[in-house]
Amino acid sequence: MKTSRIERRHAAGVAGVATIIGMVTFVLVAVVANFVLLGRLNSQLNTRLEQQLTIVLSVANEGGSGAQQLNEHTNDDDHDDVPVYVWRVGADGTAHALKKGAPKLPSLVWSSGVHSAAVGHSIFQFRSIRFGSGWLVAGESLADVNRVRSSLVDVEVAAGGVLLILIYLSAYVIGMRALTPVALARRRQALFTSDASHELRTPLSVIEAEVDLALSRPRDAETYQEALLRVRDEGQRLEHIVEDLLWLARSDEVRQASDQRQTCELAEVVLAVESRFERLASRNDVTIEFVLPTTTTLVRASSQAIDRLVGVLVENACKFAGPRGRVRVQVKTSAHRLSLIVEDSGPGISNDERDVIFDRFHRTDEATGGTGLGLAIADAIIQATHAQRSVGQSSLGGARFEISWRYVS
Repeated sequence: MKTSRIERRHAAGVAGVATIIGMVTFVLVAVVANFVLLGRLNSQLNTRLEQQLTIVLSVANEGGSGAQQLNEHTNDDDHDDVPVYVWRVGADGTAHALKKGAPKLPSLVWSSGVHSAAVGHSIFQFRSIRFGSGWLVAGESLADVNRVRSSLVDVEVAAGGVLLILIYLSAYVIGMRALTPVALARRRQALFTSDASHELRTPLSVIEAEVDLALSRPRDAETYQEALLRVRDEGQRLEHIVEDLLWLARSDEVRQASDQRQTCELAEVVLAVESRFERLASRNDVTIEFVLPTTTTLVRASSQAIDRLVGVLVENACKFAGPRGRVRVQVKTSAHRLSLIVEDSGPGISNDERDVIFDRFHRTDEATGGTGLGLAIADAIIQATHAQRSVGQSSLGGARFEISWRYVS
């Protein structure tokens, strides 16, 4: 089924909203992840600085206050991949590196705690503590932390872009699929309204024409009577259409009734239908046969719904069986299911029409009269009672309808 521009626009709108929500969520998650990861890296860096200062202090407390001895000890004990440098700053601000390769320490006003400052082309993080009249300062470049931050941002931007594209496409596809049944229902409703208007307009037009013709000039009583009979027939046809439309409109109530766990005896309902349709079959010169089991035949549905279903199928079979035709109605039981089978000796139903005969206002080429809503009503009841249906060829030569239900447990 083709989608309209409005449906695609709605799906795109849904996809856009989903993408915005996904983007906001992704940004929040990324910010939290960055905060946690970078916080952990900074914590590890501060731990390394503190460990280096602890090592230097322990050497100093053992009597190694000389710069050379401290330098040798800190060089021997630093086995980290990331270089941590240590300086001793005198009271006059003069800095002496205690590790080989240490850059020149910038002139700062030192105090206990953590500091950041530029050293050459890099930003260093320092930790300083009191040492005699001066300070011990440990520092490490933030280049690795900044590289991690930069790499993390690059990965997040790339992954975020791909993720947002996937969210948009997925939401668009889901939106289109979600709108498909709605669009189909809307189109069916529009088609149903159009067909119903046409079906209702036909008998009303006939009634109007008959009345206008009868009033156009004086006529004898017999002519008026014939006109009134035709008006009555069209009125009855109009009444049948309205009743069928109302039944279809109440199909949700049928579904609700089935949800309330109502049950009825299928064989008893068919037996009640038998007396009603034997007269119709006799009038149409049709032989009708009922085959009913003696076992329990409970189905989970209201008796009103099953009565209407059986009535529609039997009336349809009697109409198509034709003069001197045969109709067979039987209730069969199998291992797990209970079936209602209605067959006739009419022309049957072609394979092309078996999928559309349950559509509203559909009529086969052989159909005469009727509202075109009977099988649509039957289908609504079948769906409401969670039954299965099949249409095939009968051994009588015509159509075979089989409706089956699970056994009531």
